[in-house]
Amino acid sequence: MQFDKKGNNPVLAVGYLFKGLALLSRPELRKFIVIPMLINVVLYSVALTLGYFYISDLIDQFIPGWLHWLSWILWPLFFISFFIGGFFTFTVLANLLAAPFYGKLSAKTLAMVTGASVATAEQPLPKVLVAETKRIGYLATRALPLLILSIIPGINVIAPLLWALFGAWGMALEYLAYPLENQGVLFSEQKELVKSVRLGALSFGGLAVLGLTVPVLNIIVAPAAVIGATLYFNEIKRD
Repeated sequence: MQFDKKGNNPVLAVGYLFKGLALLSRPELRKFIVIPMLINVVLYSVALTLGYFYISDLIDQFIPGWLHWLSWILWPLFFISFFIGGFFTFTVLANLLAAPFYGKLSAKTLAMVTGASVATAEQPLPKVLVAETKRIGYLATRALPLLILSIIPGINVIAPLLWALFGAWGMALEYLAYPLENQGVLFSEQKELVKSVRLGALSFGGLAVLGLTVPVLNIIVAPAAVIGATLYFNEIKRD
């Protein structure tokens, strides 16, 4: 399998996320969306609560004394870093818990737009969970250096930009994985395929990250991104 180079078009890529939002109300998809949305409500409520009570003190500890005169610049930068990093972590956890439903949602979406058989597209639950775990391991090993960078005084001023890029890339891998897994494409090949349309994938993932950081909206962005990624995949795949 290959991806068509038109997948590098940012406008094409982000357009499918909006199409995913528009399809959330389709009756044939609804039963695969309800439980993931409930999972999102619980986890994002926990994330917001922890952030409300602890993020201010945490940021103050990360700004060294000799740089306190730049707090008016550094505080927003650290806030963005922790905000993206925290929501990215909770999103990955939410997606792990909702992976079986997202796999079915992707399969049903593809069946709806192509007429393909859902039964032949779905993957067994153990395979879905193993693939999700491998992806989390890949992302975790990349997030650790970013976390270390975030606590190094002076250098950590570039952390927000790096976290934003990492979040966009991670979400692109995360949501495109569901239609790819349903086609039997394993994680190592998934990475290479997504790299071939890096600009489009980063645009799709970046918009998804932006939506996931908005309270209330983040409850529906994840299933919409699964639907949108499936439509995007269907548009650019070449067997």
